[in-house]
Amino acid sequence: MQTAKNWVHTRQNLIAVAMGRQPADLVIKAGRWVAVQSGEILPHTDIAIKDGRIAFIGPDASHAMGEGTQVVQARGRFLVPGLLDGHMHVESGMVTVTEFARAVIPHGTTGMFVDPHEIANVFGLKGVKLMVDEAAVQPIHVWVQIPSCVPSAPGLETPGAAIGPEDVAEAMTWPGIIGLGEMMNFPGVFNGDETMLAEMAETALHGRTIGGHYASPDLGLPFHGYAAGGAQDDHEGTRLEDAIARVRQGMKAMLRLGSAWYDVAAQLPAILEHGLDPRGFILCTDDSHSGTLVSEGHMDRVVRHAIQHGLPPVTALQMATLNTAEHFGVSRDVGLLAPGRWADILLVSDLENLVIDAVYGRGVLLAEDGRLLADLPVYAYPEWAKQSVNLGRPLAAADFVLPAPRDGALTANVIGVVENQAPTRHLRLPVNSTNGQIHVDLRNDLAKIALVERHRATGGVQVGLVQGFGFTGPCGLATTVAHDSHHMIVIGTSETDMALAANALAQIGGGQVVVQAGKVIGLVELPIAGLMSTERAEVVARKAEAVLAGFRACGCTLNNPNMQLSLLALVVIPELRISDLGLVDVTKFDFVPVLED
Repeated sequence: MQTAKNWVHTRQNLIAVAMGRQPADLVIKAGRWVAVQSGEILPHTDIAIKDGRIAFIGPDASHAMGEGTQVVQARGRFLVPGLLDGHMHVESGMVTVTEFARAVIPHGTTGMFVDPHEIANVFGLKGVKLMVDEAAVQPIHVWVQIPSCVPSAPGLETPGAAIGPEDVAEAMTWPGIIGLGEMMNFPGVFNGDETMLAEMAETALHGRTIGGHYASPDLGLPFHGYAAGGAQDDHEGTRLEDAIARVRQGMKAMLRLGSAWYDVAAQLPAILEHGLDPRGFILCTDDSHSGTLVSEGHMDRVVRHAIQHGLPPVTALQMATLNTAEHFGVSRDVGLLAPGRWADILLVSDLENLVIDAVYGRGVLLAEDGRLLADLPVYAYPEWAKQSVNLGRPLAAADFVLPAPRDGALTANVIGVVENQAPTRHLRLPVNSTNGQIHVDLRNDLAKIALVERHRATGGVQVGLVQGFGFTGPCGLATTVAHDSHHMIVIGTSETDMALAANALAQIGGGQVVVQAGKVIGLVELPIAGLMSTERAEVVARKAEAVLAGFRACGCTLNNPNMQLSLLALVVIPELRISDLGLVDVTKFDFVPVLED
C-alpha cells in the first residue's frame, strides 16, 4: 500500500505540478467533473495527480505531463469523488475491516466512518484497538469512532466489557479516531447523566464529532434536551418529521439504507417538497449484510436509491461525499475533487444509474469493471479474539420452557417484529397456559425467543415470546450477533431445536445457525468475537444466504430476517426488547414481565 503523505508534506510538489514545473504521476484526461462543492458538472476536465493527491483540476493538464506521467483517458466519463459512508458498523457485514474493504471498493467506497461498538461490547477498548490497527493499513480511508455506550443501557443489560469517559479520553489520542460513536443512551443525555455528558465533553475538547442516536418518535422536550446535549448527527429518523426536526436543530440528518433499514425515501420529501437545504443531510448504510455488499452494493446502492426517489444525481452525490467530509472535518482531504485532496476518484459512465467503471484511491487504481485490483494486506487476529462464546454448560430443551403461574388464559407482553424497520412493537396478546407453561402458537405466529448469556459463563437464559417471523413448523435459530451486548439470541418453535442451535454456536465460537426438525440447514461461522468471519465477504455471503434460505424453509418471508433477529436485544430502540436481565419496555426504560396474571 502507498504511504499516505499529509498535504502539508507534499504541497511543494503539488504546487510545482500545478505550475508545470514538475510532472504529475498520473493525469486523467477529458472527463466530466462532478464538482459537488459548486453543484456543477463541468465538461472537458483533466486531473493531474502527484503523491496520491490532486495537484491540478481544470480544462487542460498538458503542462503537468512529463515523460514518466501515466495518462488515463476518461473519454467523457464522469469524474466523481469517492463515496463516503458516514455511519456504519463493519461487524454487521460479518467480516473484518479488510474483507469489508475488499467487498466495497469495487462499488466506489473510498472512505468509511465506522463505529465498532459491537466488538467493544464483547472485548472493550482492546477490541476497538484491533479495529483501529486494521483500519490503518487499508488502501482506503477508514476512520474509527470510539463507542460511546458500552453497555448501551446500563442496568438493563450486561455486556462483555465496558467503556467509560477515561477510555474515551485515551482513545481520542489515537491516530485514526475521528469522534464519538452514536450516543444511544438518549435518556441519559436529556436526564443529564454525568457519565454520558463526560464522554461527550472529552470528544468536544478534542475537537471531534459527536455521533447521535435518538431512537424515539417523541420530538418534544426530550428531543430538544438531547439536541442541547451536543449530538451532531442522527441516523435513527424514520419519518419526514424526524428529518426536518434534526436539521432545524442543527444536526445532520443521516438517511440510512442498510440491508434491513429503509429510511431514505420517507425522509427525502424534507428536501424535495419542503425545500430544506440538502447540505444538512448525509447518506449512510448503518448495517449492511455481506450478501447485500456482494450482490447489491454499498454506498453506490444508497445513492442510486436516493436518485430513484427523485433526488438530483449531484445532490445525492453531495450527500454521500462532501456533506459527510465537512461534517467530520476532513474535507481538506476527501469528499470533493479539488487541489490538495486525495485522488479518490470514480470514473462513472452513467451518472443516473451510477455505473462505476473504475475506482482510484489515493491516486492508485484499486478496482475496474467491478473487479478489485488492489492487493489488500493480511491482518491476523489474535487467538483471544476467537474465544468469546462461553455458555458455562450445554443447554437442553428444558432451558427454553416458558413457565406460567397457572393454567388458563393469560396476557403476554410480546415483541412484535416490524419488517424493514429497527423499532419493534410492544404487543399485549392473549395466551393459554397448559401443564404450567406457555407453548408456541403457529396459527397466531407466536414463537419463543431466548437470550442466552455468553460472556461470563453464567448459564443464564431469559425466555420470552415474539411475533412476526411466520414460522410454520419445528425450528430453532440462533445468533451471537445480538446488538448491542452480543449475548446469544435464540428463537424458534421447538425447544429441542433451540437447544441444538445454541449448542452448535457454542461449539464453533459463534455465528448464525438454523436448525429444522433436529437438522442444521444453515450455518455461518463467526469466530472473531462471535461477530466476524475470517473468510472473504463472498464466502460469508454464500453461507449467510444458506442461513436466509433456512429462515425461508422454516416459513419466514421477512426481508433479511437474520438482521431483524440480531436487533431483538437492542434495548435502546423502542418498543420492546429482551436482555440477559429480562424483558425491557424501551419507551419506559424499565423491565416488564413476560406474562401478566
